[in-house]
Amino acid sequence: MGLRNRPTGLQPADPARRLLDQLFDRPTAAGGEPPVNALKSRPTRRALLVAGAGTALTAGLTGGTAAAAAPAASRNGHEVTRRLRALEREHSARLGVYARNLATGATVLHRTDERFPVCSLFKTLAAAAVLRDLDRSGEFLAKVVHYTEDELDKTWSPVTGLPENLEHGMTVDELCHAAITRSDNSAGNFLLRELGGPGAITRFCRSIGDDRTRLDRWEPELNSAEPWQWKDTTSPGAIGRTYARLVVGDVLEPHDRERLTGWLLANTTSGEQFRKGLPADWTVADKTGAGGYGTTNNAGVAWTPDGAPVALAVLTTKFHQDAGNDRALVAGTAELLAGALG
Repeated sequence: MGLRNRPTGLQPADPARRLLDQLFDRPTAAGGEPPVNALKSRPTRRALLVAGAGTALTAGLTGGTAAAAAPAASRNGHEVTRRLRALEREHSARLGVYARNLATGATVLHRTDERFPVCSLFKTLAAAAVLRDLDRSGEFLAKVVHYTEDELDKTWSPVTGLPENLEHGMTVDELCHAAITRSDNSAGNFLLRELGGPGAITRFCRSIGDDRTRLDRWEPELNSAEPWQWKDTTSPGAIGRTYARLVVGDVLEPHDRERLTGWLLANTTSGEQFRKGLPADWTVADKTGAGGYGTTNNAGVAWTPDGAPVALAVLTTKFHQDAGNDRALVAGTAELLAGALG
């Protein structure tokens, strides 16, 4: 182990860095053009929306008053429920949804408290736990983790398996980036190792008010997704609220929240899921997951064109072990939710 003398985090030319600058109304790096406001809203309005989202999170997600916590129905709520059930029948799947416009309180819930396999959604939680519990001023993120080829998960290690990374190791920052943006299984395992094992994710969740999400095993075993299994599970409501707390809540320090959001903005794995189903002018910070029994998950926060944050969790699973992953179901659900809450 050691420290690598290289900058951590997103670099100025990274598209996700530009999105972060736009979200936070900051100028770009020296020499660059001022950011185009991709959210098409005045900074003052966005600041009000973000402040309102924080209030909604405090009241609705962490035990505020009953009046504040009660979710508002989405437009045409009964019709949305009917269409969600129709999607389940069409795709022969069980579909769980938690979606909440954090500016208006409008909410869509479907099988919100049922258990589903968490799969790779845990990787965001691992990165968040590293930021909150292990890193101090970027020093831990700069630590180099060395590993051997025998330690790699053979099913999916697109970044950790590169020859140069096997030779030189990867910083913790790079492991977080690989785990979230490419869903690299070995990167996820190495983060778990730094944290003390899968149980650290369960403890982290309990510490931020999530009493449902749990992690018990390592990659790739945690993706077995048997329908009777309680290990390595969450619920749409639990994981949706947890992602909201991490991205627009106060669980993390502001600089850590910004870093985590940057990784989620840079995600490359949801092009056929949230990023296909949501409108093109929404800004999406998300993470996917997949496993046995056709399990296909997506969770995160998306911003509407006027800057309103929408917390989203869509979890799906099927009834046969060898069922294929159904990205179209997630995309179709996201499209429906955008129409109901946007």
